[in-house]
Amino acid sequence: AEDMNSGKTVLVTAHGNSIRAMVKHIDCISDEDIAGVNIPTGIPLFYEFDENFEPIKKGGEYLDPEAAKSAIEAVANQGKK
Repeated sequence: AEDMNSGKTVLVTAHGNSIRAMVKHIDCISDEDIAGVNIPTGIPLFYEFDENFEPIKKGGEYLDPEAAKSAIEAVANQGKK
């Protein structure tokens, strides 16, 4: 938080359940609703925060939105036949 308070950019790397837990916390997503959130692997997700550490855009922004859209659909379709 100290680096964020001073205006520095902070990089956090994670995937799978750890990134899902961070997104759940940042976006105040319920336990029930987080199960429906598909987060693709390997596509950077960017959050910007206001002075109160609230996300400026809920859900953040993928740095490659088109690749993220395709990957999210693929994740959502895993196990479906």
